[in-house]
Amino acid sequence: MAKTCGAHKRTWGILFVRTSHSRKVYFLLLNVMDFSVHDIHADPVSRTMDDRALKSCGRLVPANYVQQGAEAFRSHQRLIEQLLEKRKVPEESWPEQTIEIFLQQLSTMDSNNFQSSCGVGEREGRVLCQLIARRHFRMSHGIGRSGDISAVQPKAAGSSLIGQLSNALALDVLRMSGYQVVIVEDRLDGDELRTDVEAVEQKIQEHGVENVLCVHSTTSCFAPRAADSLEELATVCKRYDIPHIINNAYGLHLSKCMHLLEQAARVGRVDAFVQSLDKNFMVPVGGAIIAGFDSGFVSEIAKTYPGRGSATPSLDLLLSLLSLGVSGWRRALQERKELFNYLKAQLVEMATKHGERVLHTPHNPVSLALSLSNLECKLGMSGVTRLGSMLFTRHVSGARVISRGIESVVGGYKFEGFGAHSSHYPCAYLNAAASIGITQKDVDRFIICLDHCLSSLMGRRHIEKDLGNEADSTFTEIQHEVLPEISCENSLK
Repeated sequence: MAKTCGAHKRTWGILFVRTSHSRKVYFLLLNVMDFSVHDIHADPVSRTMDDRALKSCGRLVPANYVQQGAEAFRSHQRLIEQLLEKRKVPEESWPEQTIEIFLQQLSTMDSNNFQSSCGVGEREGRVLCQLIARRHFRMSHGIGRSGDISAVQPKAAGSSLIGQLSNALALDVLRMSGYQVVIVEDRLDGDELRTDVEAVEQKIQEHGVENVLCVHSTTSCFAPRAADSLEELATVCKRYDIPHIINNAYGLHLSKCMHLLEQAARVGRVDAFVQSLDKNFMVPVGGAIIAGFDSGFVSEIAKTYPGRGSATPSLDLLLSLLSLGVSGWRRALQERKELFNYLKAQLVEMATKHGERVLHTPHNPVSLALSLSNLECKLGMSGVTRLGSMLFTRHVSGARVISRGIESVVGGYKFEGFGAHSSHYPCAYLNAAASIGITQKDVDRFIICLDHCLSSLMGRRHIEKDLGNEADSTFTEIQHEVLPEISCENSLK
């Protein structure tokens, strides 16, 4: 799904800003997760003093003085309540005292500041130096959870609220600046979702060439979506003189994606393409490579970063490449190709056994999709989502089960069929990918788990409602004999 002036990843948005006098491209990554105050189960804006406390104050000083003080309290609280309700940048600046009151109230919602708390974990928000604690308003847990920086941190409702609110205010500023994401739906070509290039060009003409900051396309994505039609999009961008930014997330280790990039640059316009370090070089999450066919333009991008940056991503990449060498890198690429074919063959066999099929997506060199039509027909969407849960509890990571009819609002935009790259994909399905670093053992473990789960759900081994301890023990034996040392990650990532 190509986009003009925006991004495609679920809870993340990318803003590309072009200055009026140059082709410099600035980009800002922010979490635009839709947030509701009601998602937080504590209320940071409860009155500073309730009626009983004010009545008690009236026994110590004259009541009229107490009322004046109470009104002063409420003036701060009204500003806070308006902020949380509207989630927009206030028209007038806040008094510094109001900001301090707000942060102090939020900090009391973090578990490290509870009056009666018992922390027995390794990360409990402990701060040795009280100067540091005061500097951070005693909020030390940070935001997000492992694998999802946008998630609410259970130990830190106050800090989480700050994170979500900051994102909402940043989005409000972007909207005030006049930036708008225009999403162009993919078209269904057999099983595969392909770029609707004509629709992209139509949107450009509809909104006016002078109003389009960039076209944002993608090379690497989950099946049944294929890589965007980069050559055609690059030609359109060249014709209209519009910047073209490409998300090449894990395409650096896919020769097909790199070929698409080269061809697009040859026939049209490609300003920059961005890829993740972790997806391509097997290092921790946190780094990216911004590349382009114009070294001067890439240098200009580097100059837009204010101040110093962390050396960690560079060090991780250096160590990985030194550990691999050219021969190791080429070997890893070849092994990935072979294991992609092996995974596909195993899934085809699995599909035949269970009356499903591997969706035909010839333009996606890394991700495969297995239909779940029979499972959906027999058990409905609850059965489809149940499969995802079963795989997760059996330590299968990376597999995505996509149900139909899921709706989600991201950054004010409503997506139907969220996660499927299409509002009306004809069937539910399961994704599996063979990216760099995968092993045959990974594939074999996955196939055994998937076979067991599908057989259980479809009643070929047991009826799901009657599984009980027998099924648990059956799979426990399989897990211990065939599936040792499986790491557990977020299966829906």
